[in-house]
Amino acid sequence: MADLIFDYDGTVHESMRTYAPAFRDTMKWLSDKGYIEPKEYADSEISRWLGFNSTDMWGQFHPELDPEIREAARKMLGENMAMRTERGEGSLFPGTEEVLSELKAQGHRLSFLSNCRIHYMERHRFVFDLDRYFDRFYCCEEFGFIPKYEIFRRFSHKHEGPFIIIGDRFHDIETAVRNDLLSIGCAYGYGSPDELSGADIIVNSVSEIPAAVTQLLNK
Repeated sequence: MADLIFDYDGTVHESMRTYAPAFRDTMKWLSDKGYIEPKEYADSEISRWLGFNSTDMWGQFHPELDPEIREAARKMLGENMAMRTERGEGSLFPGTEEVLSELKAQGHRLSFLSNCRIHYMERHRFVFDLDRYFDRFYCCEEFGFIPKYEIFRRFSHKHEGPFIIIGDRFHDIETAVRNDLLSIGCAYGYGSPDELSGADIIVNSVSEIPAAVTQLLNK
């Protein structure tokens, strides 16, 4: 049995369903106010920010904006996503609930580790009843927005191991590499092939995760 450390957005949650429209609404507000130039954003331009914590995202996306404007935009985007999630516009990837149930039934311990804020994590716990699957929940805001690989070091003593990191972005694979852990890269998510190149196994759908876990543990 293993401790499976799951990323959330792009690994469990099909985030673009709520993030893309919320992002476009926020960019329109910024451009309508004259803070940025009007622009049409492709999904690929939007999804590249999924997996970043919101502080890092806004610091890199439009660093020229006044900090108060960036913070207003950050809150607006988050509130827009929350509204859409509570209206039922969000979803987990198809087959996710069955896979998480299967992994739990096999005796694995599942943890949620995301670069999100506390209110986002708690809302999704409620909307998708995530406590059915995950034994522990961790998010970057609880740890002062430090990198995921450092967050892992803060809580890993509470777990038995062995550990397998499961995620779709470089933050996840970096967590595994820097801590000498096994990893599963989720190519169906929002990361590039380069980001996942250091993973031990690549999966192309959620349904492939249980077999990948078994393969890694049997090495």
